[in-house]
Amino acid sequence: MKDFLNQNKIFIEVVLGTLVLLFGGVFLFSRGGSANTSGGQVNSALLEPAGGQTTGGIVDGNYIQASASAKVNLVEFGDYECPACGSYNALVKQVLTEFAGKITFAFKNFPLSQHTNANISSYAAEAAGLQGKFWQMHDKLYETQSVWTNSTDAGTIFKVYANDLGLDHARFESDIDSQKVKDIVEKYLGDGNAIGINSTPTFYLNGIKMDNPQNINDFTKIIQEALNK
Repeated sequence: MKDFLNQNKIFIEVVLGTLVLLFGGVFLFSRGGSANTSGGQVNSALLEPAGGQTTGGIVDGNYIQASASAKVNLVEFGDYECPACGSYNALVKQVLTEFAGKITFAFKNFPLSQHTNANISSYAAEAAGLQGKFWQMHDKLYETQSVWTNSTDAGTIFKVYANDLGLDHARFESDIDSQKVKDIVEKYLGDGNAIGINSTPTFYLNGIKMDNPQNINDFTKIIQEALNK
């Protein structure tokens, strides 16, 4: 009887150990993280904003902040409804100010399916971009994230923002629902999916996936190291 109980105890321990390993593996492979898993440099075509003329792997147009003297290209895949993206927006702005003239920044909309207003907010930014006000709408969306995130009529709020930014109201209303704008966002999503992005924000520095910096000091250190190379 004692041998039987001992055998059962060993069997149960083996089963429990196997389950722990299985669930641990699932967790490690499914969680979104900031570790560098790119495996090298990404095809630059997948990091270019849609439309415009290509210069050094980055497109000139309404969707980038660029400088002819820039030695570093920073690309972000982001979601306007993502709280982490909202926090990182402030860090990105600080970095762009500190390294003005030395860095080119491009933002690519990557609306996550779990966010109700992610798509419409990305359309709002792209529609504003068609009138040369992408970055103004970009910042407005992040700065007011708490206002519209849970709204059942975010589109109306974004039309108010368009008026505040001095956009042509009729054109914005047409563009935000246009296939042209939706196609731009779909291209970004396709590019991100091709690279393997599953969380936001995701940053690429000179074509290589970054570990998300924890604070402004980490961010500036990473950029400076890239400039020193």
